[in-house]
Amino acid sequence: MEISLTVEELAASYGARTVFAGVSLQVRRGEVLVVSGSNGSGKSTFLRLLAGLQQPSAGIAVYACAGRAWAPREAGPIIGWVAPDLALYRELTARENLRFFADVRRLSLGDTEIDDLLVQVGLGGRGNDRLSAYSSGMAYRLRYAYALIHRPPVLLLDEPTVTLDTRGAEVVDQVIARQRREGIVVVATNDPRELRYADLLLQLGSP
Repeated sequence: MEISLTVEELAASYGARTVFAGVSLQVRRGEVLVVSGSNGSGKSTFLRLLAGLQQPSAGIAVYACAGRAWAPREAGPIIGWVAPDLALYRELTARENLRFFADVRRLSLGDTEIDDLLVQVGLGGRGNDRLSAYSSGMAYRLRYAYALIHRPPVLLLDEPTVTLDTRGAEVVDQVIARQRREGIVVVATNDPRELRYADLLLQLGSP
């Protein structure tokens, strides 16, 4: 599937404060864009604009996929989203969480598909455990399973390895490598170790 992201003169403001402005770039299939910068530079805001969770103060972002143009606000079917503030249900098991989110997306998700997702994020054999028994790193891995439920061609990752140990970071490496073959990835990070993912680098704020 052909997929691309085009950003033209994108800007974000909060009241009188301009967070960033004049951002233009293009990301094509097989590429990873890393958005870097210090705290408050607008990395998470930039991803929220791409996810359609927030409106820009100026400029546009558009995805080209499956023969049509998608504005971020309508691009949920083609976007997978991972962020620290993504809510999960601690009273449910991992399997129940994934089934619930699949139902929200009106997807049919069988037990084998759930097991495959859990193995993919390093949670094989833990699907029947309640999230209340998960460590923070395990819960973060489950966010990746959630993001991958619908096999999206676009993957947006905000602080992709936060709370993760070495094994968890290896899972993220594998997810990004797989997504690079099948679509595009945008990573927001202030961790210099994650700059290695970048085919394209956007530096926000003071370098």
